Amino acid sequence: MTSEPKAPSAEPLPPPPIGLFAQVIFGSRWLQVPLYVGLIVAQAVYVLLFLKELWHLVLHSFDASEQQIMLVVLGLIDVVMISNLLIMVIVGGYETFVSRLNLSGHPDEPEWLSHVNASVLKIKLAMAIIGISSISLLRTFIEAGNLGTTRSNFTESGVMWQVLIHLTFIISAIGIAWVDRLSDSGHGKAGHG
Repeated sequence: MTSEPKAPSAEPLPPPPIGLFAQVIFGSRWLQVPLYVGLIVAQAVYVLLFLKELWHLVLHSFDASEQQIMLVVLGLIDVVMISNLLIMVIVGGYETFVSRLNLSGHPDEPEWLSHVNASVLKIKLAMAIIGISSISLLRTFIEAGNLGTTRSNFTESGVMWQVLIHLTFIISAIGIAWVDRLSDSGHGKAGHG
């Protein structure tokens, strides 16, 4: 058994130069950075809103009814879910559409970030919107006992529209997931064929 001499490894060729128009098109992705910075500012506003509502809850916890406390807590959960949605859009959108964050190996790297793409981001956003809508609808249902009175913030038609909008969100999310699954199975068959 004689060993054949190995050919010297060739240096990888540098990528071909990119034309000016292609550089402008590709570089235009950086125009989204101010949008993500704006969402970070919105996130800060939500943190202030959360702290304000939490402070009111603590101050009025002894003179509020259980239902009032539950409504405030649901409002706090709503703020947290919207904040989570903002984080998904900021981090996932930036990573997907602008530039890599290079967080591999960072102890705080979100688990979902390693497999985020535009399709996964759409589904996660749809699920977050459904969660936010669910909390809002739950708050409406808790207050529904006051329908027809002066203490109610809702009308029967308002509640009906909220339910229909929530169902529309659910159907839309199912549609997005179904189309994504069809797209994935189409890519899998094309790769095997």
